Amino acid sequence: MTESTGLPLSAAEALTVLGALVLVVARWLPERWRGPTALASGALLVGAVAVLVTAGPRWQLAPVVGAAAVAAAFALAPWLSRRSGRTPRRARWWAALPGTVVCTVLVAAGPVAAWAFPVPDFPEPSGRFPVGTRTLEWAESATGAGRGEGPRPAGADRRGRQPAGAGRGAESRPLVVQLWYPAGRTARDAQRAPYLGRTEAEARTVSAALADYSGVPGFLLDGLPRARSHAVPGAPVADGGGRFPVVLFSPGLGGVRGQNTAWAEELASHGYVVAAVDHPYDSAAVVLSDGRTLRTRVTATGDPAKDEALAEGWTRARAADLRAVLTRLERVQSGAVAGPLSGRLDTGRVAATGHSIGGAAALLAAREDARFDAVVDLDGYPRGPVGGRFAQPVLALTQEIGPDTDPDYLPRLTRLLERGGATNYRLTVPGAAHLTFTDAPLYLPPVPGVVGSRGRAESTRITSGATLSFLDATLRGAPVDLPAALSAHGEVTVHRPRAVR
Repeated sequence: MTESTGLPLSAAEALTVLGALVLVVARWLPERWRGPTALASGALLVGAVAVLVTAGPRWQLAPVVGAAAVAAAFALAPWLSRRSGRTPRRARWWAALPGTVVCTVLVAAGPVAAWAFPVPDFPEPSGRFPVGTRTLEWAESATGAGRGEGPRPAGADRRGRQPAGAGRGAESRPLVVQLWYPAGRTARDAQRAPYLGRTEAEARTVSAALADYSGVPGFLLDGLPRARSHAVPGAPVADGGGRFPVVLFSPGLGGVRGQNTAWAEELASHGYVVAAVDHPYDSAAVVLSDGRTLRTRVTATGDPAKDEALAEGWTRARAADLRAVLTRLERVQSGAVAGPLSGRLDTGRVAATGHSIGGAAALLAAREDARFDAVVDLDGYPRGPVGGRFAQPVLALTQEIGPDTDPDYLPRLTRLLERGGATNYRLTVPGAAHLTFTDAPLYLPPVPGVVGSRGRAESTRITSGATLSFLDATLRGAPVDLPAALSAHGEVTVHRPRAVR
């Protein structure tokens, strides 16, 4: 995968910045150039802003336009006075200098803000397959409540009522699942999928919900609905008739199915089908096809014991969702549910994966269900039981461990990995933070405590590269030297099988 080296500005935005900057400095040009330069830059600015208004302006350009408006008034006033026959009045240099400095800072603030909060530029997938995407939705309870279908969640009673954190009472849990898959050839100008939604309107709803869940102003994330990934919606499945291993993904608490799009596209380009799940009532927003939006109901109580019980309830509900989605995909594969992926899913080679609490859910789902053949835990604190034998191989990616890391995290994770029936791996990534393993580095400011210090595209490369090496070895039986492959990304700890005491 490669990192874009382009500016975080569109052509119209770059012209807006250029026009504003010329207006600001026009006052300091020789007198005979001031008026024509101000007029030319003003015309350029008006045209660029008109294009932005048509396309939809971004908040980052507000200080640029404001500075340009102030500069234009001062730059054009002497020229207009002279044209009307009046004696122009011009501020002395020592009075004009502070205003010029302030306006220059405002103009510079636009590109800086656009760099800090860019429209995500997704790395080009490096595999041999183009990538297609489809979204599936199961309106009835995918956990089987009231229908007798699918596995009942761990902790649910005989009526299918959900554990704490799973929703209210016997409410159904409609699931929205997005698939990324190896696709056949598509036209170069084929429409690419919006980020975070089936439509741009859905993406705006989800983006606003993520901002609200995170406690930040919604306008800071207004670049997300503008983004396009590399996947083509509804693209034909790759030719050849072979079947592709399946990777189920559970996002972090409050996260959404598209939060790891770059990672999912990279896996799909290498021949995997990735199925990412929106978990109702703890995803920031789940937009259903009937127009309803299910918002998160996740709240902390401040009581450590109660919050731990809630987290385990959310984890159990998510693990049940993953198991239910696998059951549904088995029906797709068998042809019981018609679709273009029927006969192309290798549901005999399946990995459970997830980020944060989604990683905990993946671990729990695999413990409860032998249909899962491997687990990838992206910085997820294990919830529920960690004793006893854990049959499937596990790759756990963790952020850099520091004094602020939960002191129970590594001991608990290590206990689980040491009691595995297969060889397990922990990869600690230097410079990584919790959000390093998501798309967040592509659109949030590069603050080390938030997204880590590995860089925007490098963060995605690490997460995807480590995951691919592990899945190739465990699901495909490829002759991969995993310790060597993983060590390219950080510090590797290998836990080999041993008798459980």
